Amino acid sequence: MGYAVTNPATGETVKTYDTLTDTELDAAITAADEAHRTWSKETTVEERAALVRRVSELHNERRQELAELIVREMGKPIEQALGEVEFAAAIYGYYADNSPEFLKDEPIKLLAGEGSAVVRRSSLGVLLGIMPWNFPYYQVARFAGPNVIIGNTILLKHAQQCPESAAAQQQIFLDAGFPAGAYVNIYASHDQIDQVIADRRVQGVSLTGSERAGAAVAEIAGRHLKKVVLELGGADPFILLSTDDLDATVQNAVDARLDNSGQSCNGAKRFIVAADLYEPFLEKFTAKLAEVQATDPTSADSALGPLSSLKAAEGLDEQVKRAVEHGATLVHGGTRDGAFFPTTVLADIAPENPASQEEFFGPVAQVYRAKDEADAVRIANDTPFGLGSYLYTTDREQASRVADSIEAGMVYVNCVLADGVELPFGGIKNSGTGRELGRLGADEFVNKKLIRIG
Repeated sequence: MGYAVTNPATGETVKTYDTLTDTELDAAITAADEAHRTWSKETTVEERAALVRRVSELHNERRQELAELIVREMGKPIEQALGEVEFAAAIYGYYADNSPEFLKDEPIKLLAGEGSAVVRRSSLGVLLGIMPWNFPYYQVARFAGPNVIIGNTILLKHAQQCPESAAAQQQIFLDAGFPAGAYVNIYASHDQIDQVIADRRVQGVSLTGSERAGAAVAEIAGRHLKKVVLELGGADPFILLSTDDLDATVQNAVDARLDNSGQSCNGAKRFIVAADLYEPFLEKFTAKLAEVQATDPTSADSALGPLSSLKAAEGLDEQVKRAVEHGATLVHGGTRDGAFFPTTVLADIAPENPASQEEFFGPVAQVYRAKDEADAVRIANDTPFGLGSYLYTTDREQASRVADSIEAGMVYVNCVLADGVELPFGGIKNSGTGRELGRLGADEFVNKKLIRIG
């Protein structure tokens, strides 16, 4: 499969792009390697941060154009697309403001002997970023922003359905003043990516994508002793144990499920509700979801667009049908129309139902009844994933206790859609390894060099 822009709302293939040749790929790696050996060594952290600040400004200046590109590429509703561009700009701005502090020498107090010791953070070299289609700007920003300030140089392999937004981002880096080779967009095939990971000039790989893609990349990287950061799938629980305002909690649940048309790795997907709240929650939640209709993503009032492709919608359709075949109750929805998929609610999902162990990447919610707190935690943790999680309770001690018990990289208590540029993002188990965003995101691909002076 080559690179192509196929509008999921219409099915029209707007433009196709050629995969680069092996000669062009080697030239891209060479350019990134030379930029690391020269430009990154000849510039200061502050100078590189100033360029990234300009990248932030250009995202805001070009927000309409950038947003329209991804509406066409992957069907994101236009208002959400505009919001994503602004969030990406904020990430670049955050790292421009804070990376010089993050990269300062870290003194170590000696327990014995005279002299001093510091940890000095420096770049590793060329990094490969493999980015997904669901957040074409945000995902790139959280990888590229800190790393180019550190002094690493970037090879960016974007999703094959996002070639226009990929090219637009490279152009922003060039227009901001980065030299050729500091950030290089590559339209590479899967086989070529294997070659890139194996190349001795490439020092690390960051991938956001599926479990299958993560396992394949990690296997190759491990064989060649390369550092990896993996942000993979999720089946995040939304645990409701008590609430003072069920209507508000239901609205939060709807918002957490429908973000990005339900195609968010850390979107709430499994709603685990205490027995005394289960029936009223299911009734109100289903009614609220039913109000949201899939519509033209170019419309300013669209809250739910098509899925990213016809293939994605067909796959989700198969998952829903399989869940029902294995005993789940289809409470609402489930009827696909091309790439458009309606809001859907599944209930009565038994532990042996394959749906209980799968990620549903689209506007499909699973609702579970929990006998008590312990049962809710058990259901929440009964998954191969461990990315994010959401907990609603009016009991502060319970909030702390349950947060400690949830097997996930992130727990949000009594809030949803509360991600921030300063908050580390990442998971455990099959959801990946490593962190992005915040200070931790700037500490993955660095040489933490000890300098001990006697």
